[in-house]
Amino acid sequence: MDLQLEEGWVEAELAGDFPELGLVHTPLEARPRKSPRDVKERLRKLADRYTGGKVIHMRQDAVPWAYRVFSRQVGIDPDHDRTPVEAVALRRLKQGGLQSENLVDDALTIAIAETGVPVFALDADRVAGELGLRLARAGERLEGVRPLSERQLVVADDTRPVALVLGEVAHDAGVTWDTQRMTLCALRVKGVPPIAVEEALWTAAETLYT
Repeated sequence: MDLQLEEGWVEAELAGDFPELGLVHTPLEARPRKSPRDVKERLRKLADRYTGGKVIHMRQDAVPWAYRVFSRQVGIDPDHDRTPVEAVALRRLKQGGLQSENLVDDALTIAIAETGVPVFALDADRVAGELGLRLARAGERLEGVRPLSERQLVVADDTRPVALVLGEVAHDAGVTWDTQRMTLCALRVKGVPPIAVEEALWTAAETLYT
């Protein structure tokens, strides 16, 4: 497997305020499907490692802590709107495990849980041009419906926001059962080494190619 990792653009104002902020993405020739048995088994073993003590102390680890710090810096309360890795951990505690959903969601869960790095997937054919990070503009909406706060951090293509930073992906840009090609994306912030971001993308890609 040979991944083509690309750096997304970052709006000048954001780059000035957060010089280590980045969006790393890679195209993937993969389609959604049900998870095979070995992926479900990997989820089960991963859940077994997420004990209550690990979850409690996890936010003190370097990578999860970096995303908590960044969340607060951009006006997101990580104790209310959980970072992706903490959301996975809480899901495990509530469910008593990590239930398989489909290969795409399972691959993202595994990558996030194992690296702490937020990873999400877009439908490559529903994204226009290059991906990057910017502040939402006055009057912009997610999916053309949900109003965005002015200057809210978003992932955007050449025409519109396609996801919220550390938040939801727009339905009109996300992966569906009809998706033919994907774009995997990972957010990099201060305190997170580039190798951790690369590992997260590789982990998700390897799982999708299982």
